[in-house]
Amino acid sequence: MSVLSRTEFRAMVGQELGLSDWIEVSQQRIDEFARCTEDMQYIHTDPSRAAESPFGTTIAHGFLTLSLLSKMVLDMPQVAGTTMAVNYGMNRMRFISPVPSGARIRGRFTLKSVEEIRPGEIQTTTDVVVEIEGKDKPALVAEWLGRRYFGDNS
Repeated sequence: MSVLSRTEFRAMVGQELGLSDWIEVSQQRIDEFARCTEDMQYIHTDPSRAAESPFGTTIAHGFLTLSLLSKMVLDMPQVAGTTMAVNYGMNRMRFISPVPSGARIRGRFTLKSVEEIRPGEIQTTTDVVVEIEGKDKPALVAEWLGRRYFGDNS
């Protein structure tokens, strides 16, 4: 993973920041997410019953796929001097295709904008596409907002 200066980072607006590593979405991961969120719908947790569904197998929760963005973004270039980075929200987000149990996904990140909120704080808007290995259609597309804070207020 590379480290960019703030100037280099701002110059990346309109460009792809990169691709994350692949992440396997195992049935165990889906089951753990189901327990954590108390979303035990059979299409996620019951392989026998899900086999009879239109999906033909269990699928990841959309919110599990969304949550994995936090891991994926760790593979993107970091910004020197960042003391804290937080989620600020989504302008748009859509679940395009289901992620079957056992599939691998990765994030493709494009920096859309960087704006200064106040000295030492910027807001980023990043277009994200979560790809499913071997599939034409993505699992998820989003416009993700983040805030970064810097210790030197410049």
